This record gives sequence, C-alpha cells and structure tokens, in this order.
Amino acid sequence: MRLKIALFLVILFSLSVAAFATKKPLTEKEKIEALIKSVENLKDVKFYRNGSYHSAKDAAEHLRMKWEKAGSKVKTAKDFIYKLATKSSITGEAYKIVYANGKEITASKFFYGELNKLNSEP
Repeated sequence: MRLKIALFLVILFSLSVAAFATKKPLTEKEKIEALIKSVENLKDVKFYRNGSYHSAKDAAEHLRMKWEKAGSKVKTAKDFIYKLATKSSITGEAYKIVYANGKEITASKFFYGELNKLNSEP
C-alpha cells in the first residue's frame, strides 16, 4: 500500500512539474530563422523586391543570403528586420508582401508583427 501511495505521489509530482515548466525562450538566431520561415510558409503571396515580384520561397532564400552575408552585423531579430528584411540595400526601396486578394503590406509591418507574436509566446 505504501508503495502505491509513493508511486502515486511521484507521478503526481512529475505531472505538476511538467505543467508548470516554462518553455525555453528562443535565441535571436532562432527568432530570425522563424521570421524567414514565416515568409517562406505563406501561401498565394508575392514578395515585391526591387521592382519585381518573387515567390515566398525565393524571398526566404534571398533573406537567408542577406543574413549570411551580413555576418556579425546582425545580432538580434530586430537588427535582421531593420537592416535586412524591410528594404533593398541596393535601391533603398521598401519590400512588400502582396496577398492573392491584392492587399499589400510592407515587409516591415509583416516582420514586426511576426516578431511580436514570437515574443509573446509563453
């Protein structure tokens, strides 16, 4: 009987610890990759960059390339958004996301919204 009670208490304690365990916060690198994936996973959109429209997959590849080239200049997800993901480093023209219904938003608005979601996750 004591063994059953002890086992019950161990299981109960384990479940309560698991219920209250907090999720490890994302690293800045993980946040940046999540931001890129948020674009890559969009359906039926076009990514407007330098006067041309690109697929979500192509946009993600371009952003990864810019991130790789930037190296240590980008330390945080906010750096990534501000320095790489919102405008052309060649023309200075803002990037846009165009949905199938014609709605357009700036990449800046999209990425800061996605970052807010990431930062608010428990």
